[in-house]
Amino acid sequence: MPTIILKTQIEVDLQTCFDLARNIDFHKQSLAHSNEKAIAGKTSGLIELGESVTWEAKHFGIQQRLTSKITEFDPPHYFVDEMVSGAFKSFKHEHIFKEQDGQTLMIDKFHFESPYGVIGKLANVLFLKRYLTSLLILRNNFLKQQAEKKSI
Repeated sequence: MPTIILKTQIEVDLQTCFDLARNIDFHKQSLAHSNEKAIAGKTSGLIELGESVTWEAKHFGIQQRLTSKITEFDPPHYFVDEMVSGAFKSFKHEHIFKEQDGQTLMIDKFHFESPYGVIGKLANVLFLKRYLTSLLILRNNFLKQQAEKKSI
């Protein structure tokens, strides 16, 4: 199962980062290029333990739907969202927040498994892991920029 690990240093407090990372409206803004919309479940505001959201977005030129659920929750340090249904065979996204000298180290651990056996594994190597990494970096940079702008 491929895993993407990203670390982002953000010059604001833990709670601000934690809340932005689980804010449905903020998520829509951060991935506006894919026209991401929350269409079912929790569709606005801060998502909590046990809640789910269904996203609709266009990736690789194809309209897709994905439902994820918050399965672990330890504010403001940690939460996990896991796919319930969607294009992947499975995914688990760990969001970790650590305080460091008045700043926040945000760590993403994104574990995913592609469907279609060998073809899926080949897609991982050829483009999927790179695409997902770029998407997460884009989102993290947007979160960093917006969080630090609000703290000024």
